[in-house]
Amino acid sequence: MTDEFANPLEKIPATGRIMGLDLGTKTIGVAISDGMRYSATPLETIKRTKFTQDAIRLDELIAQNSIVAIILGLPLNMDGSEGPRVQSTRAFARSLAQRVALPIAFWDERLSTSAVTRMMIEADLRRDRRAEVVDKLAASYILQGALDRLRHS
Repeated sequence: MTDEFANPLEKIPATGRIMGLDLGTKTIGVAISDGMRYSATPLETIKRTKFTQDAIRLDELIAQNSIVAIILGLPLNMDGSEGPRVQSTRAFARSLAQRVALPIAFWDERLSTSAVTRMMIEADLRRDRRAEVVDKLAASYILQGALDRLRHS
């Protein structure tokens, strides 16, 4: 991989809040870190329309929360290979990078949605309620993984 996103966390500033995104075909799950970067908190789920509309909402959230970097879940196949969803995620990142002057890094999101769904089932959350929150919880799960790595590197 020889693009601007080659080293996932290298360009993340040492301080400041980070936004995590779980990019789906119909929604974007959004989470943010606390200022000390100990925990990721689910923020909202954006219903996807057109890129420009989605990006406007992300711009607002970035400004409201003083975000310094973005972690974008990368939907690799289980064997680590890249499929069509990875290509669309990379295209989204390239388009977003033209709008926001923030570092954008990828984080392996394999199993994030299934892990979050499993937790919600164990917590006996109703199916309709799970559908409402799964994307922002998956974004939180992705961001927490990156925060843990950043803290230990």
